[in-house]
This record gives sequence, structure tokens and C-alpha cells, in this order.
Amino acid sequence: MRQRPRRNRRAPFHREVAAETDLGPARFVQPLFVHAGSGDRPIDALPGRSRLDLDGLVRTAERLLAVGVGAVALFPAVDESLKTRDAAECLRPDGLVPRAVQALKERFPELVVVTDVALDPYSSDGHDGLVADDGRVLNDETLEILAAQALMHARAGADVVAPSDMMDGRVAAIRDELDGAGFTDVSILAYTAKYASAYYGPFRAALDSAPRAGDKKTYQMDPRNRREALIEARLDEAEGADVLMVKPAGAYLDVIAELRAATSLPIAAYQVSGEYAMLAAAIGRGWLDERAAVTESLIAIRRAGADLILTYWAEKAAGWFGPAAG
Repeated sequence: MRQRPRRNRRAPFHREVAAETDLGPARFVQPLFVHAGSGDRPIDALPGRSRLDLDGLVRTAERLLAVGVGAVALFPAVDESLKTRDAAECLRPDGLVPRAVQALKERFPELVVVTDVALDPYSSDGHDGLVADDGRVLNDETLEILAAQALMHARAGADVVAPSDMMDGRVAAIRDELDGAGFTDVSILAYTAKYASAYYGPFRAALDSAPRAGDKKTYQMDPRNRREALIEARLDEAEGADVLMVKPAGAYLDVIAELRAATSLPIAAYQVSGEYAMLAAAIGRGWLDERAAVTESLIAIRRAGADLILTYWAEKAAGWFGPAAG
């Protein structure tokens, strides 16, 4: 036999030469939950994850930078008493997210801080947009609030704003608002293909942000659809997005690959709370080897075409691979 593919597998050197997929801390963003109280509060649905106070947030960021993870994504756990139908708390300049951003950027100016732009953490309805009396989630009426929210985050020091709401036209509205205020360097990471997924349960428990009535299927994407993601990608790119995201990651590797082939923009993918919880549960019972299983899941996402991976395993995985591996 002239061709023996096993020759390129026979030793570590040969396997490294033939490796097609790189993975390391530079590819990771660590999602972090923050609350306005004191102390770090463990999240039952996400073993090993906590709602962090501002001191805990800063300590966590320091650890992340030490292992080479240079970006975090912030998600606020807002007190129930502050939630209203108009989600007004999301526009308060001295609110939880602006204070969290300021705390991080004052201590670690080199850290890339990504903020979530949506109404659900602040809404008494639990939806990503304003809700009409008849239960409809209002698209155009929501855009002005999302744009103002993104601008407030930029003023606090956010490097990247990430609209996760799936309202039509929100990327353009945010880009216009940021540019008009002089924040032309603030990036938009668009949740381009965010599916109406069953894998979000632990995240919603962490933020107490589940819809109070109905579901999110009128704005999040149908899991049966793939071509629709290409429509969303074309729109977000034309409206000024800098990075396109697929969420969840593991069940939508085909969509990641489709978007990678369709655009020259970077592609991000979010390994969401349900994916984390399933792995953590099996690992906790001894059914899976943690390092092997988590690494394989991250490689699959990267191999599908994701340039950036939001994952709750970021800190631990970065420790495995080392800062130089990215």
C-alpha cells in the first residue's frame, strides 16, 4: 500500500502536524452571572457556577486573564422588585451592568467585556421585547430601547454589545445609535441564529428570566430550520454586525458550518447552559471523563467553523491547553 493514513497518526509529532483544528484560551469567552447583592451564590442548575457579586466578578476576571482567557460576557440577575413591563431598569446608568462593566474595566482595561442586550432580565413579562396587552411581543417598539441599552453599556466601557433578543432590525438600530454617539469602535456580536431551544432552562433559572406567559417561538428560530439562518446572517451583516453567533452550539453544528461558508465575518457559538449541565451531570456521576468529554465537545464546535466559543468551561479548559495554545 502506497497510502497509509496511519503514518500521520503514529506519534504525537505526526498528529500535531496533521491536526486541522486549533483550540485554546484565545478562542474562549467566559459567560458570567452577576448580581447586586453581597457574596457569590451557587446556581443549583449549573454545578460549579455562581451568581457573582462585584468583588467576585473582579476576582474571577483576574483568574481568567491568568490562564489566557481575555473576554467575558456579562448576564445580570436583576432583583424581582426592579422588573417592570417596560423594562426601565435596563436603561439606568447606575444599574447593575454598567457598574459591573466599570468595575472590570477599571481593574483590567485589557479585558474584553461583552454585554447582553435584551429586555428579558429586566422585564416582568420575561420576554426579550416589550409585550402588548394581547401577549404579542412588539418588534419595532422594542428597537429604541435596545439601542439605548447598548449605548449605555458602551458609555460604561463595554467593548462589545451582544443583542440576544432576535428582534428584526435591532443590529441596524444599535449600530446607528452607537455611531451617532461616537462609539464607532464598539463591536456588535449579533445573536444571528438563536434557536427556540430546550437547552436554555438552567440559564433562565440562573437569572429567573423565563417568560411569565407564552414562549419565545415568535422571535427565536425554529429548530427545524437551517436555511433561515442564512437569511438572518445576511441581514445582520448588512446592518453592521461584526461577529455572527449561533446558539446553542452542540445541536447546531450544521448551522455553524453553513454560516462559516456564507460569510467572511467571524463566527461565534454559545455552548449553552443545558449543554454544560448535561456534561456536568454525567461527569459528576463518573460516567464521562471531564477533560476528554469537554475537550471533544469544544473541538466539535471549533471544527464546525466557530472562531469564538462562549462556554462555561472556558476557565478550566484554558488551564488544560495553556495560554500559548490559542
